[in-house]
Amino acid sequence: MRDGRPAPLVVRVGGEIDLAAAPRLRRRLTTVLEARREVVLDLSEVTFMDCSGLGVLVRARNQADRSGKRLVLRGVGRPVARLLKLTGLSRRLAGEF
Repeated sequence: MRDGRPAPLVVRVGGEIDLAAAPRLRRRLTTVLEARREVVLDLSEVTFMDCSGLGVLVRARNQADRSGKRLVLRGVGRPVARLLKLTGLSRRLAGEF
């Protein structure tokens, strides 16, 4: 607990976030953002992300913003950072990377 608030929930993701994996991650993030005030998405073990994964991140950020919650990206490696920069979303989805 920090300042009387519960610690953020950390969601760790690894491997490829592609068309096959994106729906599962979307459901998980939707659920945890409904239940928690702050969510940290640890992407340090993600080896690949395509546009479907990027869509999940944008949707989760929008959900967090609409509900006054916080979504923080942590451990963004080269594959994801490159995609965020190429699409111009690195500022919108900024985290600790």
